[in-house]
Amino acid sequence: MNLRERYDIATAGIEPPFAVVDLAAFRANAANLVRRANGKPIRVASKSVRCRALLEEVVAMDGFAGIMAFTLPEALWLAHRNVSDDILVAYPTTDQSALAALAHDPAAARAITLMIDAPDHVALIEESAPVQPIRVCVDVDASYRAIGGRLRIGALRSPLHTPAEVAAFAARVLTHRSLSLVGLMAYESQIAGVGDVPPGRPARSRAIRTMQRRSRSELARRRAAIVRAVRDLTDLEFVNGGGTGSVESTAAERAITEIAAGSGLYQPHSFDQYSNFSGRPAALFALPVVRRPRPGVATCLGGGYHASGPPGADRLPRPYLPTGLTYDPNEGAGEVQTPLLGHTADHLAIGDRVWFRHTKAGELCERFDELHLIENTHITQTVPTYRGEAQCFL
Repeated sequence: MNLRERYDIATAGIEPPFAVVDLAAFRANAANLVRRANGKPIRVASKSVRCRALLEEVVAMDGFAGIMAFTLPEALWLAHRNVSDDILVAYPTTDQSALAALAHDPAAARAITLMIDAPDHVALIEESAPVQPIRVCVDVDASYRAIGGRLRIGALRSPLHTPAEVAAFAARVLTHRSLSLVGLMAYESQIAGVGDVPPGRPARSRAIRTMQRRSRSELARRRAAIVRAVRDLTDLEFVNGGGTGSVESTAAERAITEIAAGSGLYQPHSFDQYSNFSGRPAALFALPVVRRPRPGVATCLGGGYHASGPPGADRLPRPYLPTGLTYDPNEGAGEVQTPLLGHTADHLAIGDRVWFRHTKAGELCERFDELHLIENTHITQTVPTYRGEAQCFL
């Protein structure tokens, strides 16, 4: 029995559109992340999962420890529901009501660590008048700079790049009794989030591999120096780095104590473009065929689930099952209909399903209230996404 048959049988009683997670693939992907981390714990990135039940399952697995949340309100929600007692908020917050809630909730303050990289972040935390020291982590710029600093590659995150800059900021943080500096984080997006085998672009692949090789070497030296400089000032509970695409290289650095990862659990199609690992597609959504406008075309209902980032065809969901379907260049993935082209379309009837893979992992869950969890040919459980629990954090 092929995958399409298995998924169609398992979901025969459900009306599309809907989303599923193949639990065998999900658990295999989790085990692969743990293997790649080579003994270092993985902090699961909640933005790549966005489903409380699946976060609870992952956190309970050997090799995973703690959650990396994307907002403070989300972290408070997860802490209050006992999903984890170790939650790192990956981005700075200016949410004064959430800061006040954290500052006056001793249990949450013990579980949650805030991200900071500027004096203004410190001031905002202090304005919340915490009843006990608030745990903080300093975000470090992990971008790659070449040509004397004129070329910068990587996400525009922290302004703190050099060991001296990070140490000076850490020293300043340590003068504030309302804060407890417990960690450092440096996310190398240019390695962890950029696949090195873009399809049909061999020259770009070579350029990416060269950049990533040089960036890994530079960052390993700089990150080690940063950690030494801060540890000279204070003890640290953790040093976080990496992502799904860089697990092996990040884990190999002695300065790193834990890896962040999450997208590799669902394995969206953007993560097919890496030479160092492969995963199994675990999160999918199904759309119904509602029209046959002419031979070679089958039109699905809905489907315009574009991923975030710079606009382009690589941000569109990808028709997955049956194989051989492509978008109409004039319509793409549409808000209310998505025409699909190819000889395969002639084998689809009105009422049949087409299975898609999303581009970026957790964003799929912003479109659906539920995930149907599949094992073999059965749905074993249907669980709410964040949206299904009426939670919208961004």
